[in-house]
Amino acid sequence: MSGFHEVSFPARLAFGSGAGITRKTEITALGSGYERRISPWALGRRRYLIAAGVRPLADIAELLAFFEAREGQLYGFRFRDFADGKSCAADAAPGAGDQLLGVGDGTTTQFPLRKAYGEVWRPINKPVEGSVRVAAAGVETAAFTLDATTGVVTLASAPAAGAAVTAGFQFDTPVRFDSDSIEMTLESFEAGRMAAVAMIEIRI
Repeated sequence: MSGFHEVSFPARLAFGSGAGITRKTEITALGSGYERRISPWALGRRRYLIAAGVRPLADIAELLAFFEAREGQLYGFRFRDFADGKSCAADAAPGAGDQLLGVGDGTTTQFPLRKAYGEVWRPINKPVEGSVRVAAAGVETAAFTLDATTGVVTLASAPAAGAAVTAGFQFDTPVRFDSDSIEMTLESFEAGRMAAVAMIEIRI
């Protein structure tokens, strides 16, 4: 990976953005008429689009400055997906029992954050500091530390064998700009029209 800046895309500029997920499926047509379908990707890849439109010049200046500081596509950054940025439903508050991180063995103290989508587990590498709640064997605890740059929770003491370790949290998606160019036109002394700005999820 090139580089990553631990900064968040300004939330105010993200309102009105579009989002989607891309999967990769390889399909082979067999002589019998059946298909063989496989996917080399364990997880989908999220895409975001800041819609084109007229914006105040102050907003445009902020976006251009953020783009320049990331050197276009070179450096990744945090993006808050308001539709999928919590361990729970978007309209709920995270709770310590939201997601299963693992099961204690009496020795292990480190548990990476993750989120379940059915049978698929998504690693959560960019949690929001101050939002993480943890429980062991159903009892919430504050005796842990969090590496907010990797999403690893370290408990002060190892949970007993068989004890479920769970957590609730908010999180950002690591992304980069999907182009090395950004365009705008001046509409008036106070406003300009921005072209759409695309961002794509990166693996950390």
